[in-house]
Amino acid sequence: MHTSLFLDENVKAAMRKGLRIVGDVHGDLQAFRHAVATDRFIIQLGDLVDYGPDSAGVLRLMHDVMREGRGLFLIGNHDRKLGRALLGKKLRPDPPLEATMAQLNQPENADVLEFALDMLETAPAWLVLGRMLFVHGAFDVRMLMEPPPPALGRVTFLLSRALFGETTSRVQKDGFPERCLNWVNHIPTGYTVYCGHDQRSTNGCPLTIPGRAGGQAIFTDTGAGKGGHLAWLDVPANFMEDSGSAV
Repeated sequence: MHTSLFLDENVKAAMRKGLRIVGDVHGDLQAFRHAVATDRFIIQLGDLVDYGPDSAGVLRLMHDVMREGRGLFLIGNHDRKLGRALLGKKLRPDPPLEATMAQLNQPENADVLEFALDMLETAPAWLVLGRMLFVHGAFDVRMLMEPPPPALGRVTFLLSRALFGETTSRVQKDGFPERCLNWVNHIPTGYTVYCGHDQRSTNGCPLTIPGRAGGQAIFTDTGAGKGGHLAWLDVPANFMEDSGSAV
């Protein structure tokens, strides 16, 4: 089984204090400050940027958390778009991305521009810890066996699944592809997939959906930066024994 190789001994030691799983932030710096105020290891599930008031500040704070060795984030579809823009790629007009770029180009955010591209290029698309898998969009069983591809590179099937979830052939009224949750039924028995991307919760709390194969998915996006709030879950320090993790 694949376990990400970037987990050095310092990171593993920090994880032994437990985990805090943080959903989509979307530029909500004030809420993100509360989320990272913990001695637990932070795993943020992607979409740090766009929509909210301070995407630059969120990137700076996530960079600080990573530099201190107490957290990491997974690439989300909005993070990838920002990375591609920073690479100079031609993208479709996107007002949230344009607002984020305008923030980054402010003189007071020059420091963020210095590290943002490297930070986004090196973000993993998924992470496996024992019987827990962390991903932005959706799961595929091959993620348990294969390392994630480069975040800003060619979109493979698995990277597409990780970033955008599972889609049907239909387009919704808002112009975005219709998403489905068939993938939840393929999560193996005993496994939990933590994801963001889709705001599935109706009560402001993360939503757990069991699958037919015996696994479960926990959806953590509760609308931060879009009129909702930021959600997170704490995983106790004994997660390593409970999940069979080799951390």
